[in-house]
Amino acid sequence: MNPLAELRYFFTALGYFTRVPVPRWVGYEPHYLNAAARYFPLVGVLVGGVSALVYLAALHVFPASVAVLLSMAASLLITGAFHEDGLADCADAFGGAYTRENVLRIMQDSRIGAFGAIALVIALTLKWQTLAALPPMRAAALMVAAHAASRVGAISYLATLDYVRAEGKAKPVAQRLRGLALVWAAVSGLPWLGWPNGFGAPDWRFAATVLVVLVVLRVAMGRYFVRRIGGYTGDCLGFAQQIFELSIYLVGLAWISS
Repeated sequence: MNPLAELRYFFTALGYFTRVPVPRWVGYEPHYLNAAARYFPLVGVLVGGVSALVYLAALHVFPASVAVLLSMAASLLITGAFHEDGLADCADAFGGAYTRENVLRIMQDSRIGAFGAIALVIALTLKWQTLAALPPMRAAALMVAAHAASRVGAISYLATLDYVRAEGKAKPVAQRLRGLALVWAAVSGLPWLGWPNGFGAPDWRFAATVLVVLVVLRVAMGRYFVRRIGGYTGDCLGFAQQIFELSIYLVGLAWISS
């Protein structure tokens, strides 16, 4: 393993999925992006970490509901609403089209329709209300865990499904993810689920429950993608990341409410 090359791949992942400036020496080649896929969950850790810090700092001044909104705004600013855009595009396409060709055409349309707007409002409101209802340290810990683990779930489709476009913004990423790259992505993104309350003893029962939910959702969404369009697009990956992230928050709230 070449440490300089791996650092280049990490910065490539950071530059692709966030608006954080990266060093100029990193450069860009299409094959960098595919190699960088293993670092997408680690980028999620950083995004979740910033969200958690903004949330905890804001709690000193504002009530939880406002602190959560500020943390969400921070994550949207950092990522440029990259994954939320995929959620909206998929909702418009799958909700408003019947044929494969029309689904793919609507996904490429930069305009947002009724289905996309409704999906965004519901998803963002659910995140807001769920995180605001959680104890502060649990909410902060789940922000990190959800951003990391949801990206593991999203890129896992690179290992099993086909990219359905001849060209597209995700085309450089859309090579089969195998072996050590997939293992590294899982190792960097999934263990955070074991600490839903922050520091302290791990809660592996919670982590196992979340993993079961994620696996069920992954299988269901994967089958749906294949049935509707024969595989995935970049928007499908963004859609999946948002569903996985939200499901982790909901399981976290249900866990303490039961």
